[in-house]
Amino acid sequence: MAEFPAPAQATCPIELSFPLPKALHTSAHIHLTVLDSCTVVFLATSTPGDSAGSVKPMGSFIYAMPDRMSPRSIISTTLYISSSTEEYATRIAKILARRMGAPVYVGCSIDPAALSLTPEEEMEGLTKIVDTVIDKWQERR
Repeated sequence: MAEFPAPAQATCPIELSFPLPKALHTSAHIHLTVLDSCTVVFLATSTPGDSAGSVKPMGSFIYAMPDRMSPRSIISTTLYISSSTEEYATRIAKILARRMGAPVYVGCSIDPAALSLTPEEEMEGLTKIVDTVIDKWQERR
């Protein structure tokens, strides 16, 4: 009887939620899956006014990876575009790929303009999201 290799260890996704800094009544939601060859991150926000049955757009889906020839350079491509979230998703994907030193997929429906955030508030939220993802990613490695 032929032997097959054991399946890769099942990876349970991590789901996190926390209030965005200085974004009144807005929570960030992270769905993080750490795999052997890459990391998959989905990002969204919610506010108390969101109804349970409301449908939100998917947002953008970005793939980013470090350049083998220049590790400080990050290569990224948009796999699915939503114009209001593409720039924010790309920024997060590139930051995560650089800090992880590995490929990352980021799905993001966060639209900073729709949240009426100032640039400072947007950066604080981005920093909190990236730091949270990196902390949990390091725990899984």
